[in-house]
Amino acid sequence: MEQKDDEVLGKAYDSQIMKRLLGYVKPYKRYVVLAIMLNVLVAALGPLRPYLTKLAIDDYIAKADHNGLLVISLLLAGSLVFQAVMQYFLTYYTQLMGQKIIYDLRIKIFSHIQKLALRFFDKTPIGRLVTRTTNDVESLNELFSSGIITVFSDIFIIVWIFIFMFTMAWDLSLVTLSVLPVLFYATFLFRRKVRESYRDVRYHLARLNSYMQEHIGGMSIVQLFSKEKREMGNFSSINNAHKNANINSIFYYAVFFPVVELLSSIAIALIIWYGGGEVIQGTLTLGVLFAFIQYTEMFFRPVRDLSEKYNVMQTAMASAERIFKLLDNESFIKNPLNPKPLPVVNGEIEFRDVWFAYKDDEYVLKNVSFKIEPGQTVAIVGATGAGKTSIINLLTRFYDISRGQILVDGTNIAEVDKRELRRHIAIVLQDVVLFSGTVKSNIGLNSSEISEEQIIKAAETVGAAKFITALPNGYNQEVKEKGATLSVGQKQLISFARALAYNPQILILDEATSSIDTDTEILIQKAIEKLLEGRTSIVIAHRLSTIQNADKILVMHKGEIRESGTHTELLAQKGIYYRLYQLQYKDQEITRSA
Repeated sequence: MEQKDDEVLGKAYDSQIMKRLLGYVKPYKRYVVLAIMLNVLVAALGPLRPYLTKLAIDDYIAKADHNGLLVISLLLAGSLVFQAVMQYFLTYYTQLMGQKIIYDLRIKIFSHIQKLALRFFDKTPIGRLVTRTTNDVESLNELFSSGIITVFSDIFIIVWIFIFMFTMAWDLSLVTLSVLPVLFYATFLFRRKVRESYRDVRYHLARLNSYMQEHIGGMSIVQLFSKEKREMGNFSSINNAHKNANINSIFYYAVFFPVVELLSSIAIALIIWYGGGEVIQGTLTLGVLFAFIQYTEMFFRPVRDLSEKYNVMQTAMASAERIFKLLDNESFIKNPLNPKPLPVVNGEIEFRDVWFAYKDDEYVLKNVSFKIEPGQTVAIVGATGAGKTSIINLLTRFYDISRGQILVDGTNIAEVDKRELRRHIAIVLQDVVLFSGTVKSNIGLNSSEISEEQIIKAAETVGAAKFITALPNGYNQEVKEKGATLSVGQKQLISFARALAYNPQILILDEATSSIDTDTEILIQKAIEKLLEGRTSIVIAHRLSTIQNADKILVMHKGEIRESGTHTELLAQKGIYYRLYQLQYKDQEITRSA
């Protein structure tokens, strides 16, 4: 999907996309006005110099006027200095405008991504979203900061050249421009070929990125099964295809620019041939002839620049199309127009005839009904895919139910602001998510409502303080990406401290002890006991030994609640729970024997 999405180019210029892009420019229109004014001025200063040269030759050199020649020389030098100063301000303000626009756009994209429902992330690769926020936005930065402005500058230079040329000698101007039809055809052909080669480059680059991401992430498997040589061969093949695609695109540039140089030389030859004859006949001055040679050389530079900016425009249009496709996605969990308040939660939870499907009518929960009283601990067990995690996803409104009702303290959660609802719920997952930062910031998540004292107290309560204070920098110890420098048990204890620091009334533990050793599990079980005190808790566990003291156990099978009761009651029924318990008991016996 990533490759197909990245190789779509769209149009080199799309008026609808450009209209939307200009919406981001609107707050900085004063920069645009200033840039256009500076562009007109800077573009005029270049073509002014050949005209001044013409005056120097015809009016002062030819007449041996030393004073006049000094004045015109000073004017030429002054125009260069003035152009340099104006170019500085032009570059500064266009870059400033570009950075402000890109800042706004990145903020909008990230804010939009945070609002999207988890259903969207189930289908969208993370790498694609990162690309939208970084690479694609950076392409637009080049468009705003240099692409559009340079295009305007090049066009203004060409216009000024035409004005000066036709003012001095219209007939010689027509002779000079006689090569334009060939130039236009060469440019058209170049654009078409470059467009095709650019599509190939993008396609192979997407393959290269995808392969790198996948195999770096799975490096342990590659090394474990000694597949380095084979994977290197595959990577070499993909890399070679990318190299060849780039070489093909370079070929067209290598042909086009010499053609432009050749046409420039032909134009100069025509000027010398026709203009020289006019000079000999006395109908044209030498200064005009010299100026036309300079104008011809100057004319083909912006033509080359415009050809290069075609790629910038094409890349920007493709990037903008992908960005707007993301921004137009409205996979939100929508809040009610008039949400009901939920200031205090006692912890009563009720599911009434809940049906839910991640996809169409493929229901993973069917007619699920149960009630949890305030302060109760309820465990949910069942085979993988039975629907246990789906219950959590629905209670937190990460997804919306298909049918039925979910109530917290008698209030339908669909009628409550989802942020208000989640403020009363904490989840401890099997795979702990830690962010780059410090231990303290990972516990409090930089919340202004949680003091450092509360963070320390939460860590002490769950038994995390012992290992945290032993770290070189204690609570200010830097945590690497994904908590790479911490053990599984330490990361789990930090997640417990985080849950306690937020002091939720509803606590959810999802396989919170499944990936740790026995010693750490004992420590975490003590932490769990302290966490559960006075809270309504839902515990999902495969290890039945960890939930035997639950007030109620719900046994799920194929999306339905098949059994409900205490540990003792369910064993007495000799149903699904009893069979699960027997299987785990036998596994434990086999492990002990081994």
